[in-house]
Amino acid sequence: MSDDPRGRGDPDRQSADEAALSARLKRLGERLDHIVPARSSDTGHASGPISDASGFARGFRLSSELVAGVLVGAGLGWLLDRWLGTLPWGMFVFALLGFTAGVVNVVRSAGAGSAADHTIERRDQ
Repeated sequence: MSDDPRGRGDPDRQSADEAALSARLKRLGERLDHIVPARSSDTGHASGPISDASGFARGFRLSSELVAGVLVGAGLGWLLDRWLGTLPWGMFVFALLGFTAGVVNVVRSAGAGSAADHTIERRDQ
């Protein structure tokens, strides 16, 4: 027990470590007091949760657009197959078309396609 590497047996060392820790905590608290009010006035407290909820809503909307495109395409293909009697092919082709339409809708809704449109317009001018 006398070989304690943490110095628990020496009360002077323990009080010096606690004093150093208290000083570091105090400096950290002062630095946070200077930083936090400046940050809260710039962004506001309510913007964090609202932006997170908005991000979740946008992600859910984009994913549902992709799934809806595939389901609608597969459904139309299945109906066409039942009507024409070509069971797997219409559903397969229309599911791929639905997937393509879903990806195009997601890209359009996410705004990724607009950057490419601007670069094409700039090259033409």
